Amino acid sequence: MDKSEKEWRLELTPEQYSVLRQCGTEPPFSGKYVHHKGNGIYLCAGCGNPLFASGAKFDSGSGWPSFWDAISEGSVEKKIDTSYGMRRIEVVCKKCGGHLGHVFDDGPDPTGLRYCINSAALDFKEHEEK
Repeated sequence: MDKSEKEWRLELTPEQYSVLRQCGTEPPFSGKYVHHKGNGIYLCAGCGNPLFASGAKFDSGSGWPSFWDAISEGSVEKKIDTSYGMRRIEVVCKKCGGHLGHVFDDGPDPTGLRYCINSAALDFKEHEEK
């Protein structure tokens, strides 16, 4: 997506802008999706790209929404992050490039991964009951 920083600032809340466009992090246990248990799909708050299914969400105790896998291989991109003197794997939205969080190798089966994602980077679309 080709948007100017001015356009991003107008479309996102200050917290969303800080996380998605400036690689910020919300305080642990502060996000609206940390304990969320809805049935549906978590979307990128910046562009609406489907990122994670509710069935892949688990309680990691970390203070951020955690998922054991992305909804599809093409939904997120992983990048090396060496900020703050650490070596981590950053997770960004493949569609808009927005910073989502990080992925670690201490998650549950079947992947062993823990996508640690900021609530501010997410929207949620509930599945309709049938």
